[in-house]
Amino acid sequence: MSRQEAAAQYATALKQGRKTYHDCVLRGRYPYPQVLDEIISETMVAGQMDLGVVEIPIHQIKGTKSAGRRTAFAADFMPLLDPDTEFGGKWMDLCQAHLGDEGIREPIRCYEYLGRFYVQEGNKRVSVLKSYGAPVIPGYVTRMVPVWSQDPEILAYYDFLESYPKTRLYRVRFSRTGSFQKLQKALGYEADHVWTDDERRRFTAGYTYFQEPFRKLGGGELNITVADALLVWLKVYDFDQLVSLPSGELMKSIKAVWADVKALTEPIEVKTDTPEPKDSSLLGRLFKGKPIHLSVAFISDQLPEHSDWARAHDLGRQYLEAVMGDRVTTQVFDGVRPGGEAEDAMEMAIENGAQLIFAVTPPLIGACRKTAARHPDVRILNCSVSMPYAGVQTYYSRIYEGKFIAGAIAGALSRDGRIGYVASSPIFGVPASINAFALGAQLTNPEARILLRWSCVEENAMEDLSRQGITLISNRDIPTPDRILEPWGLCRVENGRFCALASPYWHWGNVYTNLVRGVFNGGWDALGPRGNQAVNYWWGMNSRAIDILLGENLPAGVRQLAEILRRGIIDGSIQPFQGATTEEILHMDQLSPCVEGSIPAYGDLLPMARSIVRLQGVYREDIPPEKEDPIL
Repeated sequence: MSRQEAAAQYATALKQGRKTYHDCVLRGRYPYPQVLDEIISETMVAGQMDLGVVEIPIHQIKGTKSAGRRTAFAADFMPLLDPDTEFGGKWMDLCQAHLGDEGIREPIRCYEYLGRFYVQEGNKRVSVLKSYGAPVIPGYVTRMVPVWSQDPEILAYYDFLESYPKTRLYRVRFSRTGSFQKLQKALGYEADHVWTDDERRRFTAGYTYFQEPFRKLGGGELNITVADALLVWLKVYDFDQLVSLPSGELMKSIKAVWADVKALTEPIEVKTDTPEPKDSSLLGRLFKGKPIHLSVAFISDQLPEHSDWARAHDLGRQYLEAVMGDRVTTQVFDGVRPGGEAEDAMEMAIENGAQLIFAVTPPLIGACRKTAARHPDVRILNCSVSMPYAGVQTYYSRIYEGKFIAGAIAGALSRDGRIGYVASSPIFGVPASINAFALGAQLTNPEARILLRWSCVEENAMEDLSRQGITLISNRDIPTPDRILEPWGLCRVENGRFCALASPYWHWGNVYTNLVRGVFNGGWDALGPRGNQAVNYWWGMNSRAIDILLGENLPAGVRQLAEILRRGIIDGSIQPFQGATTEEILHMDQLSPCVEGSIPAYGDLLPMARSIVRLQGVYREDIPPEKEDPIL
């Protein structure tokens, strides 16, 4: 490389440096590289660790170790000094060396803190290589380990520290804890798998290939990492596809899940009211052209004759058909296994004209997401809560409202204040139901104590409570209104038999009818874009999504109280959790002081209960993923 060419490269870099400097000044940002010694103090560092020579992602080099000649560089490490200075001459010497026979071989020396690198020796080498767009630079690295805290960035970094010995890559950085375990699963590795050199090179090639379209789509402006976005993509596609897709097809596939990528930066929007019957409603904005007929498919991984849950949803489908008449045509796919079989069912439904698909159990979320990415003109909803995907909306019911009323009934009828409660599984909404029941019981009986048991831990929880002399027990909620004579909901124990007194129940028919009416009223534009925020419909008594059945043997005064509470919840004058936000209620993971019991650990659960807890558990982010589960 001639000196003239080196001078031209310096002129280009200098122009970029001065532009960066002025842009930073205009935006009120620091215009020079950050100085590590000015950022941290000794009290912020738990220790240091020499890593030897590491391939440093050059975009993660953020500054210098000490002040030194920081004013010679703009914030992006491009030069600021005139070319006829000693600095400019040495910069051009390195430029010639970089493109000469020897190249720039000597590693820089730097410190790393929270995944960012600060140069101690080699600032000009970094500047030259950055000007040529080099992706990495070798360097001797000293890691400065931050003092542990609950700060989200610190937690994510400690998660990275656990993954680094397996990958030896600084590029694999996530903004959320638990993501590396999901990456291992997505790549087909066991949780403790240590990457080989070939696997590291293969991943780096795919990561680099993915990085360019990520940035072209504006990923650099989002508060997420490339690895975050790649993991979202891998929840729908295979890594083998990443390294084999032409660039145009890769861009198309990333666009298909881009709404889910952007949804990482937004909280899940929980809709607690039914859609308004006008164009300003959420569904009206999504579906702009108003249809006159809808083809709706229902997908279940269970059979109605074998599952109360599947039967309740199938009755809801029948209710939808009865109410909407010939405006709706339904298709039914029952007993399909999550994964490929469920995807095939959804594809068949779409081929048969389905415009709207309801998948009625959480394990179908993986198939929902993959189908949604392939068919952006089809609306797909999954019966679950707190799923962070913009491409698949979710729906569920606020059953805790009915539990509050059941608790008030139990408190009014209890003689000694000891009331049993059998909870299902520690999933979203269940702790809220337990606490709402407890609040209701203390409303009518301030001395009430709730003895908590879990059916996901012991198979005969009701019988165990009965043997302890508990005469009032809240069992599982009634699945359908025609099952009131069975021991569902709040029961009284009489002579060893369980007599049903009251039970909350789901009315899925109203849920489906409200959603479909929302489409008709708000309009339907099959080609309209989805939003960038995950949406969860979480309806309660005011939407007729749930209700409570009262037994014939309830005393008249208690029945009247229950009706008063029911009307108050419907009109909003009574709220079991006064002052709590929807988010706080949905993700509640602490129990009321009057509850004697605790939320069981994952290891204590019966095997049959573990899959749903992995998908919907209040502590699901702390459970390492397994191969048979979709990656959340």
